[in-house]
Amino acid sequence: MMKPTAFLINTARGPIVDEHALIHALRRSVIAGAALDVFDEEPLPADHPLRRLENALLTPHLGYVTVENYRQAYGEAVDDIRAFLSGSPIRVIEPGGLHLRA
Repeated sequence: MMKPTAFLINTARGPIVDEHALIHALRRSVIAGAALDVFDEEPLPADHPLRRLENALLTPHLGYVTVENYRQAYGEAVDDIRAFLSGSPIRVIEPGGLHLRA
């Protein structure tokens, strides 16, 4: 149902896209292209059909890699360790989900 000028972008989870249908659509120019950072099978096999399509941009599940994201993720990890060691853990996962403590 996408326009022929549309690009499908998936950086979330591989299985939310039907890869066989996407390959079919890309081969027949049903859509203009796709950019994928996640796949049904990771790492993507060397002989996977997506690797042979000129209208597919593929990255190896590293689209999140930026200085800002690393600074935040590792900064939060350090905060979590310090809080735990001080006896006041934060971002605690308990039954029922994540609970943030001040």
